[in-house]
Amino acid sequence: MIRSPSKPPGFIRPCLPALANRPPPGLDWLHEIKFNGHRVIARKDGERVRLWARTRSDYSDAFMRIRESVAALPVDSAVLDGEAVVLRPDQTSDFEALRSPNGQAAAVLVAYDLMEVDGHDVRPESLEERRTRLAKLLSRKNNPIGDGIQLSEAITGDGDAIFRHACYMGLEGIVSKRIGSRYVSGRTRVWRKTKNPGFRIGVDASQARTAAVAPGFLANIRGEQSGTSD
Repeated sequence: MIRSPSKPPGFIRPCLPALANRPPPGLDWLHEIKFNGHRVIARKDGERVRLWARTRSDYSDAFMRIRESVAALPVDSAVLDGEAVVLRPDQTSDFEALRSPNGQAAAVLVAYDLMEVDGHDVRPESLEERRTRLAKLLSRKNNPIGDGIQLSEAITGDGDAIFRHACYMGLEGIVSKRIGSRYVSGRTRVWRKTKNPGFRIGVDASQARTAAVAPGFLANIRGEQSGTSD
């Protein structure tokens, strides 16, 4: 990893969620799992791929699996926002593995936003419009992408209930994003993170099932909220 003292060409400062004591109320929010990994801004320009941390450090040589999948995106250019995580065979996340070169090489990108595509700045678009674009870009029909990038699942509903489920599963917490909001760089309250007070990196992190590959987590909440239980 190489730290850049100045803003690298093409780098976009990411959106940073404000810390909250509890999830925002109401149905005007999308809720996602807060992933236990490293924030990554991934940029594709033709055949060139660059991966940055939010601090502008260069991850391009470290996350090889992610780099290959970004290079295979079926567009000429794109900028994705997401989290690099390492998955065990049982689909649990392993934060400590990100410290080793082998772990970094095996990491996948859990993508949760799209900032540019084919030279078009989509940050002014609404959150749901950007997510629709991102889902289409990462469609399983695009086989060359492989499994190095996965779409972060999101759900509307009772934020308190979703947060309780996340804590019960030992996850780090959730991030709530206001529906209709544009993508803004820097700290903002249109994105809010609520952290599990009992979460400990290196302990609970080694046991927590990442929602990136456990869609049943949010599916179960959907079922409860729709009143499918007796």
